[in-house]
Amino acid sequence: MKHKLLPLSETMHYILLALREPLHGYAVMQKIEEMSKGTVILAAGTLYGAIENLQKHGWIEPVGESGRRKVYSITSEGRHILSIEQDRLQHILSLYEGSESNEKN
Repeated sequence: MKHKLLPLSETMHYILLALREPLHGYAVMQKIEEMSKGTVILAAGTLYGAIENLQKHGWIEPVGESGRRKVYSITSEGRHILSIEQDRLQHILSLYEGSESNEKN
């Protein structure tokens, strides 16, 4: 059954990818900026809204604290969602590759 949050928004995608290692919110923002080569810059409100949503779905969970900051990590359910998305995106990319080879003929 397809989940209502799929396909993932770019924001959710990046957050799940960032949280393959435990991080607090501000570190997630920095990691996403780095992973996206500066093309995705999240406002704190956007990040925390998405974190709340991802937590509600059981895709990430708090795993501790760093000072006053909550540290989050992806859950096995979240990893499963990422693998579904990876398959979907790889399929789409394969369609690009297929059209290039047709154009050459």
